[in-house]
Amino acid sequence: MLTSWNALAIKGLAVAGRVLNRPDLIEAAAAAVDFIHRRLWREGHLFAAYTDGRAHLPAYLDDYAFLADALLELLQSRWRSSDLDFARELIEVLLDRFEDKRAGGFYFTASDHERLIHRSRSFDDDAMPSGNAVAASVMCRLGCLLGDLRYRDAAERILVATWPLLTEYPRAHLSALNALEDLLGPLQLLIIRGDSASASTWARDVGALYAPTRMIFAIPGNAAGLPPGLAEKRMLKGTTAYLCTGMTCGPPLTDLADLARRLAS
Repeated sequence: MLTSWNALAIKGLAVAGRVLNRPDLIEAAAAAVDFIHRRLWREGHLFAAYTDGRAHLPAYLDDYAFLADALLELLQSRWRSSDLDFARELIEVLLDRFEDKRAGGFYFTASDHERLIHRSRSFDDDAMPSGNAVAASVMCRLGCLLGDLRYRDAAERILVATWPLLTEYPRAHLSALNALEDLLGPLQLLIIRGDSASASTWARDVGALYAPTRMIFAIPGNAAGLPPGLAEKRMLKGTTAYLCTGMTCGPPLTDLADLARRLAS
């Protein structure tokens, strides 16, 4: 069981479950996340593989980046504060143990990995998306969700390091182009607070509009352990939505039709 490949599957299941209204797919994604968290995450270290009841091989850039990306998609399909915490932990490990502090971007292996002849740093897509590009996209979106400029700045450093290659060989760096769109944005963020059923209904109704740079999170009004930027977006007298562009948010909206009109315009 490979962490990076499972992460790609988790993301696909989360998106498909949300778009097709298939709770069983979302449950499968959540179960896979729980397995990885329980079996392959240990004291701030992720493992790359699980075989015969044993986690082994220190995880690589792709494992951390793909899993954080999958968690962000799963959070849009079903909110669990623990998944947000896990995504933040993964990104903090990347910043602490993978980043090239001098030239920008992330190495494929961590600073505490066994010593290799060459510590590689790659930005192009191959059979798999670029780990650096996926990390940049995750940091743009997570920074927007949390209001944390550190993540956005880290994404910018990745893309600055990618830029010479991106301009010369754009077809080999399509994931980086997607991340660049997230960086230049602005991303749109919709936070919906309410009881689980009504918040999910609002998210499903407005989510039917195709908007690839919009993130929608239906967060139960009684959700615990939220970071300050999200905790302050409270449920008022019923289901309440907060529409944000980048890190700037509008007033609370309590009418679904009004929200739909604003999104359509």
